Amino acid sequence: MSGVMQCVNGMDAARFVERFGALYEHSPWVAKRAAALRPFADPGAMLAAMNGVLERATVAEKLALVRAHPELARRAGLDPELTDASQAEQASAGLDRLTPEEYARFNSLNDGYAARFGMPFVICVRLSDKALILSEMARRLAQTPEQELDTAIAEIGKIAGLRLTDALAREERDS
Repeated sequence: MSGVMQCVNGMDAARFVERFGALYEHSPWVAKRAAALRPFADPGAMLAAMNGVLERATVAEKLALVRAHPELARRAGLDPELTDASQAEQASAGLDRLTPEEYARFNSLNDGYAARFGMPFVICVRLSDKALILSEMARRLAQTPEQELDTAIAEIGKIAGLRLTDALAREERDS
């Protein structure tokens, strides 16, 4: 087991939640529940445990987690609740530099998506670009609400995995 994982496994629960609670947007309850599942053999096991917490969560908890995410392309620079991680992730996909036509298309799809599913569209933007995001928004509008909740939770798992890599690198650097 690496030194950083020994450090992670040795943290008290409060410090663990402080360090990893932001992996899931405005939802530190995931890290709080995962803290009790330690020790983790490696980062993959840690992510699997955290995503397992999501799999066992109630539908209401899953919906709350999805609803904690910002609407893509609409709120960057305008929303004081937009986390630094979300802002950087949206910028990485170019969502902070949309043409007026792209902005109108995102707003139209966001509105349609929210009306159909009652939650914001979630995709791992760090693994996407504007064109893919727009295409996925249009494609996923055809899914059932149950399918879409499952898809959003899977995308949140991808986001958390990238954020975990970043958090462990910071932890290693700071220790």
